[in-house]
Amino acid sequence: MAGNSVTLVGNLVEDPELRFTPSGIAMAKIRVAVNRRWRDQQDQWQEETSFFGGTLWREAAENAAESLQKGMRGIITGSLEQRSWETQEGDKRSIVEVRIDELGPSIRWATASVTKTPRSDNFGGGEPATVPAAPVARDDFGPDEAPF
Repeated sequence: MAGNSVTLVGNLVEDPELRFTPSGIAMAKIRVAVNRRWRDQQDQWQEETSFFGGTLWREAAENAAESLQKGMRGIITGSLEQRSWETQEGDKRSIVEVRIDELGPSIRWATASVTKTPRSDNFGGGEPATVPAAPVARDDFGPDEAPF
């Protein structure tokens, strides 16, 4: 993602739209509304809303469709991509979208419950990923010394 990275925080405009490619790969279309607030020259609050769309792939797409709903506040990281096409009438069109790498709920004004899903790739052999225990730290500091 070097040179092309974006982070968006906004509200989901609709439920994630889960679809599958002909080869069976899951994809979810995500649309968010991002609000920008500022004070104008008369010290009055102004607000502007921008709408952004993006695509999430594979297991993350399925998890998003199962976990997130319209109205939820989400945090999206990814990269920008531009697509171009021609309509049946011959008009050229283009759109800039986010190729989503990560998507999660914002916990600024809400709580979230996280449930780890089993890995379905070859790296975990189909078993749930496990986190090794943290090594025991050796205490090199005396009773009156702080490590920082």
